[in-house]
Amino acid sequence: MDHERIAVLAHEKFPDRAKTALGVLRYGDQDVRAVLDRDRAGDRVRDHVSDVADAPIVESFADAHAAADGDLDALYIGIAPIGGGFDESWRSDVEDAIETGCDVVSGLHYFLNEDDELAALADDHGVDLVDVRKPDDDLTVATGASGDVDADVLLTVGTDCSVGKMTASLEIVAAARERGIDAAFVPTGQTGIMIAGWGNPIDRVVADFAAGAVEEMLVAVGDDHDLLVVEGQGSIVHPAYSAVTCGILHGSMADGLVLCHAAGREVVHGYESFDLPPIADYVDLYEDMAAPVHEASVVAGALNTKDVADDAAAADAVADFADEVGVPAADPVRHGAGAIVDAAFDAGLGGNDGQRESEANAE
Repeated sequence: MDHERIAVLAHEKFPDRAKTALGVLRYGDQDVRAVLDRDRAGDRVRDHVSDVADAPIVESFADAHAAADGDLDALYIGIAPIGGGFDESWRSDVEDAIETGCDVVSGLHYFLNEDDELAALADDHGVDLVDVRKPDDDLTVATGASGDVDADVLLTVGTDCSVGKMTASLEIVAAARERGIDAAFVPTGQTGIMIAGWGNPIDRVVADFAAGAVEEMLVAVGDDHDLLVVEGQGSIVHPAYSAVTCGILHGSMADGLVLCHAAGREVVHGYESFDLPPIADYVDLYEDMAAPVHEASVVAGALNTKDVADDAAAADAVADFADEVGVPAADPVRHGAGAIVDAAFDAGLGGNDGQRESEANAE
């Protein structure tokens, strides 16, 4: 995707329930000219999120087009609701975008290209509907080839969905590069794909091919970098998404894991009748699940403290989390991901080949 100037649709969800919109705002190369949210029209992005580029929040695509002086390349759907459905209240904005000559990029499970009305309208106006969650047709089962790539592989895993695995992954890549490590981000979800411009949407892949879809990406880029940071999805204990988590865990054949958690989270997001296990239990769960395919240790923790207002309280929460996990931890947004990268490097990842050589000799 080579869109330079975009508007992002986040109706009634910005910012707290629009993680796709926030991800693109924070990490994408695109110039976001406006955010659509009819509930916050008249505000600005900086009124709600301080660490991203500012833009007006408007009521409709027509308003976004006017705010951008007609200079827009695409409308991105910046909401990823549970189930990935298309809200009919968005249709008029999508149609207006198409009619002005803008592409529409969507990360929904509902494919815009399979909507006869929208597909016909896009064809009439010569624009593209980009369904980033539509997998490639040639995916297949894993073969174990991920274990043969030259790069070390670090995977973010979570205590739950929506705890910041993608954010942690991108921050780790940035911090690793600052330390001179040739690191690359491997996207596995719709937001990561929108940001990076490539990837496989693992939660839409046929279950038998999920590990293979991860493997395909690692094989494609694994010999070109020293460290691959794979974006995790869901949680191994999630009542709906655990299969996606396991597919990524086994397909990546990761050398190290970063356990991600949201401070204060005690129940499964969206499934509040399910309690989260104790933090320390996750270390054993993930390491034991990984071991039959490829042994991997939790080398660091990433704590999302966005809901902790006080900096001192956030620092205490990170320290407590590190104690529970038994490894160094940080909030990669609030404090930077340097401590996580250092922990990974100390574990032999990102250019330190000693661990892999020892394993190879032992075999």
